[in-house]
Amino acid sequence: MELTTGILIVFGLIVLAGVLFAAEVVPNEIAALAVVVLLVMMEPWTQISPSEALSGFASPATVTVLAMFILSEGVRRTGVVRRLGRLMQRFTGRSEQRHLVATLALSGPLAGFVNNTPVVAVLIPTIVDLARTNRLSPSKLLIPLSYGSMLGGMLTLVGTASTILASDLSAQLIGRPMGMFEFTALGLTVLVVGMAYLLTIGRRLLPDRIRPEEDLTATFRMRVYLRRVRVREGSPLVGKTIEAGMGALDLDLDVLQIVRDGATYVGPFTDQTIAAQDVLTVRASQPTREAFADRMDLELLPARLVTDDAFIDANHTLLECTIPPESPLEQETLISSAFRTRYHGTVLAIRRGDTVVRDRVETEPLREGDSLLIQTTHEHEALLQVLPDLVVTRATPAAHRAADERDTNRRKKMPLALAILGGVIVGAALGLYPIVIMALAGVVLMVVTGCVKAEEAYDAVGWNIILLLAGVIPLGLAMQKTGAAALLASAVMAHTAALPAVAVLGAFYLLTALLANVIGNNAGVIIMLPIAVDAAQQIGANPFAFVLAVTFAASTAFMTPVGYQTNLMVYTPGGYRFMDFVRVGAPLQLLLAVVTTLGIALIWGV
Repeated sequence: MELTTGILIVFGLIVLAGVLFAAEVVPNEIAALAVVVLLVMMEPWTQISPSEALSGFASPATVTVLAMFILSEGVRRTGVVRRLGRLMQRFTGRSEQRHLVATLALSGPLAGFVNNTPVVAVLIPTIVDLARTNRLSPSKLLIPLSYGSMLGGMLTLVGTASTILASDLSAQLIGRPMGMFEFTALGLTVLVVGMAYLLTIGRRLLPDRIRPEEDLTATFRMRVYLRRVRVREGSPLVGKTIEAGMGALDLDLDVLQIVRDGATYVGPFTDQTIAAQDVLTVRASQPTREAFADRMDLELLPARLVTDDAFIDANHTLLECTIPPESPLEQETLISSAFRTRYHGTVLAIRRGDTVVRDRVETEPLREGDSLLIQTTHEHEALLQVLPDLVVTRATPAAHRAADERDTNRRKKMPLALAILGGVIVGAALGLYPIVIMALAGVVLMVVTGCVKAEEAYDAVGWNIILLLAGVIPLGLAMQKTGAAALLASAVMAHTAALPAVAVLGAFYLLTALLANVIGNNAGVIIMLPIAVDAAQQIGANPFAFVLAVTFAASTAFMTPVGYQTNLMVYTPGGYRFMDFVRVGAPLQLLLAVVTTLGIALIWGV
């Protein structure tokens, strides 16, 4: 096939999108929208008109994914996942193996029917609390939580966004969408094999990054940064509030507490004025502390460990929060986001995987997956439990009780939320209406019945994923119209011509998996599925089998924290390093390449 200018331009846009997705120079959804603009600006070569470029926004796949976010939020808000987490606590005891079994057995099947992002968000604090209570490392359980939710997402059509997208593309390319439970048998096989791996080989490969006995100040390696000082009679701070006293100082230092006669006043929000003989708890490096003590006439008290207990009393606490996908805090700093006034908390440190930022915390750009060590009050801790901007991954029992009490009325609607979700799934499976219509009907019922409020529904939608889908769908169309997909398929076939069809199927699984681990699951489906269908047609193979191989491979990107958003969500709470995902995920990826390929060949034929 001739290499035309249009094909070269489409190839260039694919490379550009891949680089932007991997490097994250700009948010992925913005990169996808840039591709849309470029496709239209180069219409004479790309053959994409403005209406075709915007077709992704009206795609049934995009609308269905949007609706499933809201349906999942209705289920989450009524406490289904939290209730299951409580049941999990009764089963596990102190056995690491039972913890692992419970984590996989809960996250896997649940993710087949509820979007796996809220499942993982709710279960992270439950599993971390369980691990610490039973003196187990959370690092041993959080990768399995993510992997279990990814595997479970392949049980039904609505398990992940990529399966919904693949079904829509399959309908366009070969006239065959996927049924609700069409690949459930294969998905169940993959789930069982994946669980068996994680309970045996994978369990031995999981790291032990966070010690179970560590409190938060130790986890964030804060102890050398926390010190107490006593205010002398002649100190310039006497008679001033913390805010007034620190205002003129250009030091990377926070006064966290005023301790006076057994009472503790938390800064910087307290309006208490500093008095002589007050003891201040400060966060700073040693040189900064010494400079502060010298300039403000303070006595550096003997070095003693300042642990979590120093910050937890009847009114105050420490907690760990993780920045979830599509949080408005991403790419902001603590200063630009007005974090202290907006969330009523002081961030003491930022943890990114195994790296901790403790200097110049206020000016550090925040990233998706970062964990924040926050000092706040119990009242505001309870508020953070329900805000979508942050996911509380370690909270006090008091905050858990407050969240439970606040959700009492909503929990009464749990059966109703489950009935609505079940109705959507059954109705779509029976073909009463297309899945997009059933999903939208479910959204209306969730809001009308009060299972989810309208403003919660808007907040629940992963708008970055919606914009990403809408942006990359026209790229797949351009690959078809210009012949880029057929040319790439021919190139792949030239190197696999001597192989049997089942081996070519396996090769496409591996290629898709490698690509998805770099640019994400949804973009992997968009790029690889047209190529796989063309390749199947060139060798006279079953194109639906190749659709399934690409779909399963893209939805199980285990090898990097950026391959799938749940991997990124557990990356920091587990204290993981990038190579931890490679070490645990690569053998599983290869194992499932064989299992999935053979399963497709046996069930659908090649």
